[in-house]
Amino acid sequence: MTTEHATPNPYTHIDNARLMDGRIVRLTMDQGTITAIVPMAGLPRDASNDQALDLQQALLLPALIDGHVHLDKTMLGLPWLPHAAGADRTSRIDYDKKILPNLPVSTRERAGNLIQRCVTHGSGFLRSHVDIDTDCRLDRLHGVLQAREDHAHRIDIQLVAFPQSGVIRDPGTLDLLDQAIRAGADLVGGMDPCSIDRDPAGQLNGIFDIAQRHSVGIDIHLHETGELGLFSLQEICRRAKALGMRHHVTVSHGFCLGTIPESSALAAAEMMADAGVMLATHGAAKWPLPPLALLRNQGVIVFAGNDGIRDTWTPYGTGDVLERAALIGWRADYRYDEQIGHAFELVTSAAAQALGINDYGIAVGNRADFFSVPAENLQAAVTGFPPRGWVIKAGRVVAHNGQIMP
Repeated sequence: MTTEHATPNPYTHIDNARLMDGRIVRLTMDQGTITAIVPMAGLPRDASNDQALDLQQALLLPALIDGHVHLDKTMLGLPWLPHAAGADRTSRIDYDKKILPNLPVSTRERAGNLIQRCVTHGSGFLRSHVDIDTDCRLDRLHGVLQAREDHAHRIDIQLVAFPQSGVIRDPGTLDLLDQAIRAGADLVGGMDPCSIDRDPAGQLNGIFDIAQRHSVGIDIHLHETGELGLFSLQEICRRAKALGMRHHVTVSHGFCLGTIPESSALAAAEMMADAGVMLATHGAAKWPLPPLALLRNQGVIVFAGNDGIRDTWTPYGTGDVLERAALIGWRADYRYDEQIGHAFELVTSAAAQALGINDYGIAVGNRADFFSVPAENLQAAVTGFPPRGWVIKAGRVVAHNGQIMP
């Protein structure tokens, strides 16, 4: 996966690109931006040049966005390590504390391995949670910050300072979260305010205060199910609305939304839409899927991510967030073309809105960030698990046929 090739000069044109609407076009790029899109049929036969990349009518799609990963936990780059944590979250948290400090490969290198894997699958943007607690302090954050800098030309990465062990039961963590934002983290995180800290007001008031002081967003892991999770969600939405943080607060997972009655889920969706609280899902197989169509219809921004990728919490994961969108679509019983398009939006346009990515998508004036696949249309690309051809970031090839470029 890390084989290096000579880096080509930035291309000025991409020829014979098949767009999602079926058009075969030439894209012209300048300084990492799309400056023109014209039909190939209207060009003179000798219009090609040395700075044109010919896609031979492969489908061109906008760069994928993985809205929820854990770069600091991955085991990529190490020999296979059998999963050894227990079945509950407390056991997995304790296992993290035991295993991660003693790995023979640094956080920086392991995170870099996963970043490159994601890039080869077509991802141009990631949001990663990074553990912050009084044991590891900011050590893992510094490693992931270094990895982000190492691969800044390949991918854009947002980092969430993630208090996996809680903030009330682990005194000093709130101060560390504040330091993490100052050190370069982009958002402040949270974790199951009721079941982890057993003090929802204490945790939520603490992290919302940090977010307000630094003018950053919030992304809270919410695994709590049923009425307990719904109570935490209500408290999150109440604060987000009162503080004017519309579309700056994300609830990750939100398992409660799939474990409450439909009428309660509808009310919760209306509440989230009113407060502008977003949902990130990874389609966890163990829990009922949140009602994605209901949330979308009520105006809630819903996006997706891989979550753990061959790490201390799970041995599964490939780094391909398009594959994840297909799995979520399969679980949601998305069969019709329009529904498959909704699954694709989870890791493209909806995720771009959630992460605040401007100038996104294949249109004149937008970023030249995209990838190619051998597929006849979008639906075939989502459902067929096709290999990735060219991956382009800011007009420059960063991966080709599963191989990373230097």
